[in-house]
Amino acid sequence: MNAVSRKVEWAVWGGLCLVIFTIAALYVGTRWVSPPPPPAHYPEIPEFTLTNQMGSSISRASLHGQVWVADIIFTTCPGPCAQMTKRMSELQAALSADAPVKLVSLTTYPEFDTPAVLAKYAARFGAQSNRWWFLTGTKQQIFRLAIDGLKLTALDKDPAERSNESDLFIHSTIFVVVDKQGRFRGAFEALQPGPYREMLSTIKKLQRERNR
Repeated sequence: MNAVSRKVEWAVWGGLCLVIFTIAALYVGTRWVSPPPPPAHYPEIPEFTLTNQMGSSISRASLHGQVWVADIIFTTCPGPCAQMTKRMSELQAALSADAPVKLVSLTTYPEFDTPAVLAKYAARFGAQSNRWWFLTGTKQQIFRLAIDGLKLTALDKDPAERSNESDLFIHSTIFVVVDKQGRFRGAFEALQPGPYREMLSTIKKLQRERNR
């Protein structure tokens, strides 16, 4: 066999080995690549129907396709409610007016907080009625949404523990973020700057998520 034939033979064998090596590498790669993780499971907010400060009926379907932020307050609260509502007002200002985000404030005191009372309270904090809803209903309806769905605390305060006649409830001081599909996606302390900034970041991230 002359030198030219040997060169041709080595080139053929070299090419064949390269092909075999490439196929083997692809095979091993497909065997060892991890499968994509399953989609995360987020708890769904239960169905509800409540009434806002304008007397309109609001349900979970009213919020579908929008990110929303919820808290629980009452208008005669002598404690942190005014601070929480002021912080929610700041959130309203921080978000673009056309952003698909709603703000929702539930009352723990529906016996007093009628739509008319809530409308006055909303006006006090500059709430835009197309973006920020104050919701009332029966106590059972509100507590089911607040406690079972949004994982908020809402308890009647023992009369012996009240500091004054308006000190009626123990309730959470957090904001809950719900995604476009009506799923619980996070809880953030309303009155501390660190968690508040994290919440803004979460809201913007959820705005970018596609409906799934």
